[in-house]
Amino acid sequence: MALLLLQLAVLGAALVAAALVLISIVAFITASKMPALHQHEEEKFFLNAKGQKETLPSIWDSPTKQLSVVVPSYNEEKRLPVMMDEALGYLEKRQKRDPAFTYEVIVVDDGSKDQTSKGVFSSRGEKILMADADGATKFPDVEKLEKGLKDLQPWPNQMAIACGSRAHLEKESIAQRSYFRTLLMYGFHFLVWFLCVKGIRDTQCGFKLFTREAASRTFSSLHIERWAFDVELLYIAQFFKIPIAEIAVNWTEIEGSKLVPFWSWLQMGKDLLFIRLRYLTGAWRLEQTRKMN
Repeated sequence: MALLLLQLAVLGAALVAAALVLISIVAFITASKMPALHQHEEEKFFLNAKGQKETLPSIWDSPTKQLSVVVPSYNEEKRLPVMMDEALGYLEKRQKRDPAFTYEVIVVDDGSKDQTSKGVFSSRGEKILMADADGATKFPDVEKLEKGLKDLQPWPNQMAIACGSRAHLEKESIAQRSYFRTLLMYGFHFLVWFLCVKGIRDTQCGFKLFTREAASRTFSSLHIERWAFDVELLYIAQFFKIPIAEIAVNWTEIEGSKLVPFWSWLQMGKDLLFIRLRYLTGAWRLEQTRKMN
């Protein structure tokens, strides 16, 4: 009996090893290269406040604003106006209090990673805030993120990131969720920690503030286009040893989420595994800098 159990254990270990090798091969073969962030001719210019045509700025230029707000938007006709009202209301009041404060808001008309990166790469701000269009995070909490960045100084190579976090609301959210969704949540958090990102309890909050240098370094290396791209972003940041602060923010659940609980989490789990395997196998490599064509 003992011999049989040993044989079964060896067989099981061999099957697991074979499965991992097969998955690694699939991950390597199917790995997409970083898409060339090519701009069409009409995307190289914009109309300024006076209606004049100007060349679209680049993140590799010197900053001319204090803050850029990049809002990824995909079918957000209902939620975006509310979020923009709050954001612009705050920014305008802040500018009245401090006339030296300058800002811009870039709404990306397609929520994909590729288009979000284009928005970031066209930013003129010293700091760049990525804010979800649903308005779930109270916009004035950007000041909390700014303080979080300041507390990380001195910044190595002028790079630092402050992530909004809902981790402090976890107990409350568990009380409102089904056991199944709670299990999915804990499973996802474990995979994030085990495979990709250590020390950040909430990688998915769509409220993140970057120094200009940190944004250019991380967004220029992204591959993932779906919901897990936040995880790859932070994986890249930790690889380059960019300091990251996790800051508690005010957050409210807003109806209209595009996430389908089971299938979206399954897709994210696959993405997490493939992120890890593709970097381990060398299918994806991190580059120091990357400019748009």
